[in-house]
Amino acid sequence: MNNSKLMEFQKNIGYCFQNEKLLKNALTHSSYANEKHWKYKTNNERLEFLGDAVLELISSEFIFRNHPHMVEGKMTKMRASLVCEMSLSEAAREIHLGRYIYLGHGEKITGGAKRDSILSDAFEAVIGAIYLDGGYEPAKKFVMQYVLSDIEKKQLFYDSKTILQEIVQQTCHEKTEIGYPIMKEEGPDHNKNFLVKCTINGKDYGFGKGPTKKKAEQQAAYETILMLRQEKK
Repeated sequence: MNNSKLMEFQKNIGYCFQNEKLLKNALTHSSYANEKHWKYKTNNERLEFLGDAVLELISSEFIFRNHPHMVEGKMTKMRASLVCEMSLSEAAREIHLGRYIYLGHGEKITGGAKRDSILSDAFEAVIGAIYLDGGYEPAKKFVMQYVLSDIEKKQLFYDSKTILQEIVQQTCHEKTEIGYPIMKEEGPDHNKNFLVKCTINGKDYGFGKGPTKKKAEQQAAYETILMLRQEKK
């Protein structure tokens, strides 16, 4: 990746690195480093480890300060919803992180730049790199902007199927059946895509698409919740 691309990424995230090597390190996937026969420390796994810890501290502090009456169990559940792979990969897409990750040839041609696991790991590595480069406050600012924003939506999306089940149980007196039939399955085994619809007592509601059935179902449940809320208005 040339310097102009690195500059572009820094502009996207609103942080300018003093040590650009840290950023390159954060964006280097193990497949790329292995292909180049580079040492282990040149890939982003160690920075991901650090970034994960920094993210946990920042999110824990945020929840602790903003929810003074919340019990420990609920705090843990809220943190899990905010820093899960799905949430982090969406945050990574917001900053177009996939465009900037150094990937090996195999990962690149099989859609690695769009894969949730690769995006979320690189996102945590970027947090770790910002922390080492500028300290806690810049890392906190980054996390606040891209992870700890629009919390209600993130929590809802994290476990939409459970929330939908609770909504339906509260509003329907008769026995209600929620289904998630697969409408379409496409792509090779290493890059599957599922299209799923959510049905309530046989009636079609939201649709969802994702690389796994579980993620497609969560999306369909999320869209259904939004539709049900709209019906109430």
